[in-house]
Amino acid sequence: MCLHDHTPAAPSAAAVPRRGILAGAAALAGISMATLAAQLGSAPAAEATGNASNSSRRGPASSPPMIIEGGTIVDPKTGNAVRDGVLVLEEGRVRAVGSRDETRRAVAALAGRATTVDASGRWVVPGLIDVHVHANALSDAATILQGGATSVRSGSSSFYQDVALAALPEWAAGASPRMSPAGLFISPELGESLLADPDLGPLAALQGGVTEPADLAYLARVNLKRGAKVLKTRANPRAGLPEQDPRELVYDYDQLSAVVDAAGKAGVLCHAYSAEGIDGAVRAGVRSIEHGVFVTEQTISRMASRGTYFTPTLDAITSMAGSSDPVLAARGREYTPIIKEAVRAAHEAGVTVVAGTDSFGSEVTPIGTEVRLLVEAGLSPLDALRAATVNAAALLGWSADAGRLVRGSYADAVIVNADPLSSATALEQIGAVVAQGVLVRNDL
Repeated sequence: MCLHDHTPAAPSAAAVPRRGILAGAAALAGISMATLAAQLGSAPAAEATGNASNSSRRGPASSPPMIIEGGTIVDPKTGNAVRDGVLVLEEGRVRAVGSRDETRRAVAALAGRATTVDASGRWVVPGLIDVHVHANALSDAATILQGGATSVRSGSSSFYQDVALAALPEWAAGASPRMSPAGLFISPELGESLLADPDLGPLAALQGGVTEPADLAYLARVNLKRGAKVLKTRANPRAGLPEQDPRELVYDYDQLSAVVDAAGKAGVLCHAYSAEGIDGAVRAGVRSIEHGVFVTEQTISRMASRGTYFTPTLDAITSMAGSSDPVLAARGREYTPIIKEAVRAAHEAGVTVVAGTDSFGSEVTPIGTEVRLLVEAGLSPLDALRAATVNAAALLGWSADAGRLVRGSYADAVIVNADPLSSATALEQIGAVVAQGVLVRNDL
């Protein structure tokens, strides 16, 4: 039963400024000048301090120009590769990319000013994109970044920490991946997340949790008001909790439709396991299905025709087989062959598969591991690379900026020690990571 007024004209019960909410979220995420200085070192930290003290400054924190040379530069969209290539990065963007001759003028213009990274004998790919993470702290985000994911989509956080983390690249380059935040999980039981925002107070009195379409739409609108760029909801319970049955239905078509309608252009990612839950979510218009173990052939066909993305989170599902809990171990053994077959069938049917690890907190799976598992499920190395680059960028609406190394794209790149066009494990062999023009990992 809906117990409060959702009319647009109704004032908030507690009109707390968004700035105050996000200040609390930043504190919970461990974001402070001290932690940024410790993580970034002298130059970027100084820039971050300057940006924080000068509220009139806008745009991303600048980093010194960088030239990555000698490696084989891979374009996931075309599958082409430039041997002995050169990548020129300046002011957070790609200024030039190609052969030494094609980039000669751009390199000459930066003489004496650019940091040079020698990638000889290695391969250079765009910064990887993990479309399903749960980062609740700056340390979580930093670990994700070290694994090669320079852009991520949040799968929700407890107290808007992801919204706070999403602001970091604008004033502290290299501190955190670029993030599309989801805010709070749209789920019946919000638990202590209700404490994140006084505007959520009316939902605390609901009997049976947030289940009515009007209440779901209200929660969606609060998330968007606080800065969420995408919304996360569910059709089923979690598979990773032995006391829950991931095949039970939590939200049906009508409830999911209420969330989708309230989300508008922001779009919705939906946690779904059961055939009924997945199909209801797809029919409701969610942008992507997360997990999707028991997806049917009919629903796969519907996903292909509607353009619904599929995030199978293979590592999160298959790794349950190694759990010490007998219920989870049994699920992992049962689900592994089913989800691998679902990935193969969806890919062959034309569904766009994207890479998401479902990493939670400090338990981070490198995105390269998920790419390897996609290959093991039946994708080619190139298609698996696309799942973590161009396909993922399209899902986030970032195709013009991320997923490829082309002039004007983000200054995000990963250097790996094996050929990603032929090796399933190449993206697990990281030599260096560049995020927002900053060399955040260097094992060359």
